[in-house]
Formats: sequence, structure tokens, C-alpha cells
Amino acid sequence: MANLIVKRANDLRDGEFDFIAPELIIAEIGNAAWKKRSRNEIDVVSAIFVVRHAPLVFASLVSTIDLAESAMRLSATLLHPIYDCFYLALAEREGAPIVSADARLADRQCRCTATRSSKTRPNDCTRKL
Repeated sequence: MANLIVKRANDLRDGEFDFIAPELIIAEIGNAAWKKRSRNEIDVVSAIFVVRHAPLVFASLVSTIDLAESAMRLSATLLHPIYDCFYLALAEREGAPIVSADARLADRQCRCTATRSSKTRPNDCTRKL
């Protein structure tokens, strides 16, 4: 399953897409690198490489300050952690789908979008890895 997710992520990255994300994603990528380091799956140099180069994947990183109010509104409405709602707020603001392996997050985007349009279908509002 993990290899399939990596392949799908690479296919998206190599496609005609511009990825945007809240700046928060750098901390999340760093946390993933830390987990791998704590299990001795990567060394310190590799962990640092990951966080140094992570921003290069994105066409734009958006300040969480700019998204905070919308993220809190979504969090309170959907009863979902605000961390994920930063991504939802950005997707809503940009009219863009979320690309995620997190089915729960993808479902939240569909629920959020469906409240504004009765024509929304799951494939319209997310791309699952």
C-alpha cells in the first residue's frame, strides 16, 4: 500500500499540477522525518535534507496566519482538528482539491463543499493517494 501511495504521489508531482499548502506542511514533513530518524530509518543528514528541500515541492506556501480564521470556522463547524482545517481552508479559498492519503480529511472537504453545492460528488472535491 505504501508503495502505491508513493507512486501516485510521484505521478501527481510529475504532472501538470502546481502544489500549494499551508506553511504548516513543513512542520508536518519535519515530523515525519523525525519519526523515521527516531526509528533509525534515516540518518540526521537525511532528515535535515528532507526539511531543507520540502519547500521546493510547492509552488506556494501560504501563511497559517492568513488561513487561521477560516480554518477555525471549519474546525468548529466540522468538529475536526484545526491542523487539518488549514488545508481545507486553503483548498476552499483556492477552489482546489486536496491531495491526501487521509480519507477522513478528504471526506471533510467533501462535506464542506457539499454544504455549498448539492451537485458535489466525492471525485469533484478531492484526490486520494
